[in-house]
Amino acid sequence: MVAPPAHAQTPPSPAEIAAYRGLHAAAARGDATEIRRLLAEGADPNTRDGRGRTPLHVAAHLAQGEAMQALVAGGADPRGLDDQRYDVLTIAAVRDDLATLRLGLELGGDPRAVTSPYDGMALIAAAHLGHEEVVGTLIRAGAPLDHVNNLGWTALIEAIVLGDGGARHVATLRALVEAGADVGLADGSGASPLRLARERGHAAMVAILEEAGAR
Repeated sequence: MVAPPAHAQTPPSPAEIAAYRGLHAAAARGDATEIRRLLAEGADPNTRDGRGRTPLHVAAHLAQGEAMQALVAGGADPRGLDDQRYDVLTIAAVRDDLATLRLGLELGGDPRAVTSPYDGMALIAAAHLGHEEVVGTLIRAGAPLDHVNNLGWTALIEAIVLGDGGARHVATLRALVEAGADVGLADGSGASPLRLARERGHAAMVAILEEAGAR
């Protein structure tokens, strides 16, 4: 199985940002006052750019919290997906942006949503990258621990097979195990998390899994 790129989502480029007008431009600048003015004049809060990003997606990519609040107050969908099927929570999870993630949850983002071309979730994206505080926040928000994406991997397995075995991925694995993730749930080829960790020489992960009763 070839691992997917860590940052498969596409944030707006400098050229795209420079070309934005209306709500997209105001969202990129973080101009909540202009957002409220445009919405009061009838602007569509869920209008999309050429890649299906709404102004809310743009604000999330650029960590413009006040803009996010103004947009949702004006009718923006906090659970909307862009053309790559990313929502604001998965955008924040990939960026390791805890503040934007928490705000996205407060505004109505769904930690249980299936997102991305991989039929994953924000939790899987964060585990993949070893963003342990984001993982913990999503666990507490009720993200499903054992969702399997179309690669045949759970968040726990992604932390092993796409992680580097370092401190952040180990902390991610520990958080998932302590929260009750299924340590026996194998990947699509039948390899258990413990076997996958052993094959990669991730000794600290092996120890956590063995302590949790993995076989």
